[in-house]
Amino acid sequence: MTTTVEGIAMRPYSQDLRLRIVQAYERGEGSMRQLATRFAVSLSCVCDLITCHRATGHVAPKPHGGGYPAKLHPAGLEVVRGLVQAEPDATLNELCTRLHAATQVTVSRPTMSRLLRTLNLPRKKNVPRRRARAPRHPTTTR
Repeated sequence: MTTTVEGIAMRPYSQDLRLRIVQAYERGEGSMRQLATRFAVSLSCVCDLITCHRATGHVAPKPHGGGYPAKLHPAGLEVVRGLVQAEPDATLNELCTRLHAATQVTVSRPTMSRLLRTLNLPRKKNVPRRRARAPRHPTTTR
């Protein structure tokens, strides 16, 4: 059972705790709800442990699901590095378009931003900007 608190994944409950919950239930030491309160876990955790123990005979946590595979492998990351070195002032949209042209891999702007962070490449651009207002201390000619 992996629980989540405010987006932070927590470790599975220990094998010892899992076993104590199942054994307490089998000995009739309380209802599932009472055992959940006693062991400070959720009711669904107790239910899942009992169901898993009945089906498989053990209460080991499931392996990590793995997540999504990376869109770009090391060679693709080097392409991104080359694109940034060739045009350091390119926007995220431009980098996404150029990456697609070079590798046929489509990535979103947030993905490109994460790629740049992974490669420790700056995202700050040197775009010339016009001032919105007059300077504070205008130079006067005498």
